[in-house]
Amino acid sequence: MRNRQLVLNVFFQRFGHHLAAWRHPGSTGNGRPDLAWWISAAKLAEAARFDAFFVADFIGRSGEITPQTGRSAQSYQFEPFTLLSAIAVSTRHIGLVATVNVNYDEPYNVARKFSSLDHISGGRAGWNVVSSFSEHTAKNFGIVTPRSHAERYERAAEFVDAAKALWDTWDDDAFDRPDRERGIFYDPRASHPLKFEGKHVATEGLLDFPRPIQGYPVIVQAGNSESGREFAARVAEMSYCSATSLDVARAFYADVKGRMAKYGRDEDQLKITPGLSVVVAESDQEAQDRFNELQELVDVSNVEFGGFDLSGYPVDEPLPDLPYRAPENGKGRFQQQLELARRENLSIRQLVLRFRVARGHLQAIGSVKTVADTIERWFVERGADGFNVVPPYLPGGFEDFTRLVVPELQRRGIFRTEYGGRTYRENLGLQRPNNPLTHSVAQS
Repeated sequence: MRNRQLVLNVFFQRFGHHLAAWRHPGSTGNGRPDLAWWISAAKLAEAARFDAFFVADFIGRSGEITPQTGRSAQSYQFEPFTLLSAIAVSTRHIGLVATVNVNYDEPYNVARKFSSLDHISGGRAGWNVVSSFSEHTAKNFGIVTPRSHAERYERAAEFVDAAKALWDTWDDDAFDRPDRERGIFYDPRASHPLKFEGKHVATEGLLDFPRPIQGYPVIVQAGNSESGREFAARVAEMSYCSATSLDVARAFYADVKGRMAKYGRDEDQLKITPGLSVVVAESDQEAQDRFNELQELVDVSNVEFGGFDLSGYPVDEPLPDLPYRAPENGKGRFQQQLELARRENLSIRQLVLRFRVARGHLQAIGSVKTVADTIERWFVERGADGFNVVPPYLPGGFEDFTRLVVPELQRRGIFRTEYGGRTYRENLGLQRPNNPLTHSVAQS
């Protein structure tokens, strides 16, 4: 068994994750999609030996236009598979994680796209399984019946099962030995027709593309709720979660990994990677000054929380005592915000500047030593197997991380200096899933 190694993913937004990133003086470019920028960012992450390049998909937009609509730099970016296919041919080692919301797709579509991406990239695909449900996005897709939080996770688990069954409709080597003399392209025994009928999804037939190089893409899940934790324990191989303190992170880590045994899974087969927002500089004071520059650019004039528009309340007074209700999407994050505001009697402005600028993720602001110490402590004390780095501003924020923090983590011996595997799974130390149907055919 190899020594435990820190996992580092990077999750880019076009200008950065901080609410005011697009207004930062170091921000470059306009709001139009720019493929060259994304390829350059991926190459930088690969040069720093990151495990994965994580692409979110905030799919859909409301048609409601207000004076505030144009004040937010929404994530108007490429569709994940299109973007990652382009990045795949410009990189060699880094994992490529695409977000797919299972509420707006079908298992067959998703299975064939991930199999294609895995072959295009030489075995580097990962699937971030998302089941969030937005009223506005539902309208984009003509969906009129909402799904409950529990129902969405139940459907997501079934959706993943169906996709895996589709990938298993072919043996790994089904197309490796075409017999030109006999005119046999493949042995029919290498195919395993499927008839999957679930409560939420159904699919029948054969996938029209070979089994992924990795067997399955690496399965990633994001969420802190009770349903999300159970889903991670049963299905996920990487969990993207949020925590602002080591105590909370360690409790989450122990809870989720402690649930895996009942599904016959080993704890090492799930990597827990909380979000990490970093501002690093040569000194703690310089880093804090840079962060303060961002904070001063935040617009707090139009805050919504728990179903209430707070724009009419004084922003520098405590969060008003209203009957807030958790949304169906983002229950975990809502509860984190409400508990923080009540515990520390935060004003509306303070809540935004404390939580929303990093969406509840750990913030490490300081010198190289300060940031590296935080990362190492969370890793060593089992608050995390690694982190999903969410640069608050770009390009400078991530360039500083790769230039300053990564070499220090390598010097401490907790992060790789070279890629050790050929595929994304191999670099993470994850098992490659065999096709159970191949074994049964071999014995028949």
